[in-house]
Amino acid sequence: MEPKDLNNSNEEFKATPEQTDDAATSTPSTQPLSEESSVEPVAESYQDEAAPEADKNTEADAGEPTPSSQDEQDTEIEDETTDDSSDEEEDEEEMDEDTANEVIARGKIDYSTFTEVELINALRDLLASKPDDDIKDEVDRIKINFYKKHKANIEKEKAAFLEDGGAEEEYEPGNAPYEDDLRNLLREYRRLRNGRAKELEEEKERNLELKYQIIEDIKSLVNRKESINKTFQEFRDLQQQWRDVGLVPQAKLKDLWETYHHHVENFYDYIKINKELRDLDLKKNMEIKIGLCEKAEELLIEPSVTRAFNILQKYHEQWREVGPVPRDKKDELWDRFKLATSKINRKHQEFFEGRKEEQKKNLDAKVALCEKAEEIASTEIESHKAWDHKSKELIQLQKVWRTIGYAPKKDNNKIYERFRSACDQFFDAKREFYAHNKELQQNNLQLKLDLCVQAEALKDSTDWKKTTDEFISIQKKWKEIGPVPRKQSDAVWKRFRAACDYFFDQKSEHYSTVDHEQLENLEAKKALVDEVKAYQLSGDEDADLEKIKDFQRQWSEIGHVPFKEKDKIQNEFRNAINVHFDHLRIDEHKRDLLRFKTKVSNFTESPRGQNKMRHERDKYITRMKQLENDLTLLNNNVGFFANTKNAESLIEDVNKKIQATIEKIEMLKEKIRIIDQADEEE
Repeated sequence: MEPKDLNNSNEEFKATPEQTDDAATSTPSTQPLSEESSVEPVAESYQDEAAPEADKNTEADAGEPTPSSQDEQDTEIEDETTDDSSDEEEDEEEMDEDTANEVIARGKIDYSTFTEVELINALRDLLASKPDDDIKDEVDRIKINFYKKHKANIEKEKAAFLEDGGAEEEYEPGNAPYEDDLRNLLREYRRLRNGRAKELEEEKERNLELKYQIIEDIKSLVNRKESINKTFQEFRDLQQQWRDVGLVPQAKLKDLWETYHHHVENFYDYIKINKELRDLDLKKNMEIKIGLCEKAEELLIEPSVTRAFNILQKYHEQWREVGPVPRDKKDELWDRFKLATSKINRKHQEFFEGRKEEQKKNLDAKVALCEKAEEIASTEIESHKAWDHKSKELIQLQKVWRTIGYAPKKDNNKIYERFRSACDQFFDAKREFYAHNKELQQNNLQLKLDLCVQAEALKDSTDWKKTTDEFISIQKKWKEIGPVPRKQSDAVWKRFRAACDYFFDQKSEHYSTVDHEQLENLEAKKALVDEVKAYQLSGDEDADLEKIKDFQRQWSEIGHVPFKEKDKIQNEFRNAINVHFDHLRIDEHKRDLLRFKTKVSNFTESPRGQNKMRHERDKYITRMKQLENDLTLLNNNVGFFANTKNAESLIEDVNKKIQATIEKIEMLKEKIRIIDQADEEE
């Protein structure tokens, strides 16, 4: 195919704008902390109801211990509200991969099989059928799967365009009408959600009035003259009504609970229910609270800090609803529950503090990348070679950008837009340059037509080695030629490919006809395998190593074997050789190279041996060039971060990567040399 121009990488970069990962760390709206909060969300311990003794001279159990004023301040849960002011940004919000996978895993419907249209219809049906339900997770799953499909379609469209002969710098993504539909539906969802939030606040105010009315009814019970059983049943009914009433405004929750527990205690003190019923009630409450303590302690090993924090809040709500426990156990249980809560809150706070520091480092790194991108975008470029060089530089910057995490929320979108603007400026200028460069494409077309003529003249040659080298040379020249006009691109490529395929097919057919010689070679190789297995190491490493090399040379000198026996005999020889390698005390690098030589020598067993070696060599060269580009990028990164804050830790990490990359390049060079040597001997 035609070489891919780097311009389109910017288009792909545009397709998934980066947003702050609020979804990954958000807490329920009833919880007290945002990222910036420094107050631990420990739920308050409230005075709960306790049944007095039947004996009037016995003091009633007052229930849970009442915290000090400082305790209350430290442990109060405040309502967290959601700021929906950034409606337009939320449409393109992205989660990190772990959080997105967690959201998808919680769903009952597998949206991964839906098309974009089906996802849009599913979201529309969801909004129509459940406008008042909490459907945020369902909406998030649809949105995550939509953008995965959307990005995949862009890649598919791009691949089809290039397959049809299009040049990469000319590719423009098509319109995305379904993405607009998704945005409109998400705006409708936020409107419904905001309306629901307002209704919930009004409902909380009504619930507050109902709960104060229940408190008044409890107060009135102390003046009743009915039997204790009847009065106590009325009291239980009022307690159930209390539990059935929904949420109330968070700001008034503390005063409400204090008033409620005060009058519950007064009721118990007044009616003096019988001791047996009271003890049974207290024991039941104690078992429930012990269970809550155990659940809270289990959260200490929960891998997700935010999930543990959110679940803990639900346990605190349940703790409030549970009645009193025996007086001698209430402090012990509360201290146990509070200790687990404090540890979880501490981990939650440390998580956000660590993330803030990391995001600050990310911002510094992204500012450095923006400055470099702006420098490239402002450079005057007049030649194709210069455009190609600068395009690679900018695309390398984009790759580095993707490896850096999120910046602080208030800066994240701004720094992204700054980088995006510099990239857009560069690639817009590049498109304009190539729009006026049609003559160059015509010249490239003529050069490729000349290579087609050369390939067609060579395709019937039976000088397999020489002609193979010439075809390889022609193919390299083809790759070095730039783009051609789109209309002729596919036809000229098919013509060139047909000539190459014809020659290599004829070559493979030739080598597949040598049967008798291959049977003799098979017997020779079996004898050599037996000889290798019987060989005993002498203890002289140099002599033993030379003997093993001699075995390998003999193996290489024996010709091809029948194809159906090739893998079996190769594996026997390789295993026998490796047994000796494993007993030789040589370094792993040298052992790896010796084993690779054995692998290369086995290539000659295949009818397409030279093709395999050529493919293996091309693969290593491609990998080596990629590593060399990475090395250049890493060396540039050292310069990018030299004058930034926290440069020392950034530079140290980059230097480690540089050293590892150099070692990989040297290993690849050695393997390429081994392949070239084997090819010359062939």
